[in-house]
Amino acid sequence: MIKKINKKWIVTLTAIFSFLVFTIVGINSVNAASLNHYVYKNNIKPAKITNDIWSGFPHYKYSGGKPKGVVIHETANPHSNIYSEIAYMKKHWKNAFVHSFVDDKRIINIANTNYLSWGVGYPGNARFIQFEQIEVHSKKAFAKEVNNSAYYTAYLLHKYNLPAVSAESTGKGTVWSHKSVAKHLGGSNHTDPIGYYKNNGKKFFGKAYTMSEFFSLVKHYYNNASTNNSTNNNNGSTDSSVEDKSISSSSSNSSNVVNGVTYNDGSGKDIAKLSYNYAKYGIYNHVKNAGYKTVSYKWKKLGVRAEQTVYVNNRAIHNKNHSVWYRIKLSDNVNAKTYWVPESALNFSAVQYSNSNDTMTFNGIEHSMYDNIPNSKYLSNEKMNNASLLGHSVNVVQKATVNDNSGKNNVWYKVSIDNNNYWVNEDAFVK
Repeated sequence: MIKKINKKWIVTLTAIFSFLVFTIVGINSVNAASLNHYVYKNNIKPAKITNDIWSGFPHYKYSGGKPKGVVIHETANPHSNIYSEIAYMKKHWKNAFVHSFVDDKRIINIANTNYLSWGVGYPGNARFIQFEQIEVHSKKAFAKEVNNSAYYTAYLLHKYNLPAVSAESTGKGTVWSHKSVAKHLGGSNHTDPIGYYKNNGKKFFGKAYTMSEFFSLVKHYYNNASTNNSTNNNNGSTDSSVEDKSISSSSSNSSNVVNGVTYNDGSGKDIAKLSYNYAKYGIYNHVKNAGYKTVSYKWKKLGVRAEQTVYVNNRAIHNKNHSVWYRIKLSDNVNAKTYWVPESALNFSAVQYSNSNDTMTFNGIEHSMYDNIPNSKYLSNEKMNNASLLGHSVNVVQKATVNDNSGKNNVWYKVSIDNNNYWVNEDAFVK
């Protein structure tokens, strides 16, 4: 026999059950209010950016000269800390390295962001700044770390004058997870930091944290927060001043027009030889008729001879009379005096150009990539290194056969990468 329950008790139990359900849902709703809301509500401030640049990392230039975005990584090591991760990377950088590390208390930049790192393979290494997040293990620590990462991402976008655009869905943008790079560009099969965000989001905030939410936090800092938040590195210079100086000093073949003359810097490593009839032409302290007081020198007093090697570091074109001039040194000593001579006083490597539409594959040997063929009349600057491209195929748009001043013939190829062209010697490719 089933005992009848009093209606009053039924109403009471229903009310209690409803209250418990509402309370549980309410608690979960608070937890799931989002990490971003937690950051805003608690007024969490980002850490200072500490610059501790290690000189052991290589300096290879980005495709196109500057980064095109930022990749966010996660270490996948629950037992490490930021200092052990940095120490490990310095020991094993030949396998992989990133520019910076982030945890809940620190943003530490260890590699100059003006130069590429390798953490996502080809072609992403030559395009993006990359940083790692250390695994943390509490709600507050996770919120602070993600906040630091979002702030640092916005800082880097501002530093390199890049827009804030998520690349997660389209593969076109400036803010990338390692997973989005692998999905849209290839180069690896990693999926970080998606799993780390998902699991910690569920654990500490009641729902998975996503790259979409992370990008919203990036936009918050990009639109509203100051990005000048760095502390001094070892030599007392800020990250911004150190790296901006690097950009300035290494800019290649930059044109500068003064008094109707267009000057183009070379690297200073190009060489030429004095022509047989060099003595017929003047040698001066400045380009003639370029708005400067011009002083001429006597070749005999300089102790030179025909076919002597000289070092060339600038090319100038007079826009009115179209004459071409070169600035030379008679030795490779950094303090050697410079002179200006007309182009007929010099012989550069002879170059024959031809069109090409081939595809070639880089071998396993690192080579420099240039804006022009070294020791040719246009002067050259190293634009990047092919370290991140080894084993990969590239499109060839032009071929050049070069007869250098020693009588040796060699071949150079102009390759197209990310809509930028570079000259690379034949020795860089699979035969």
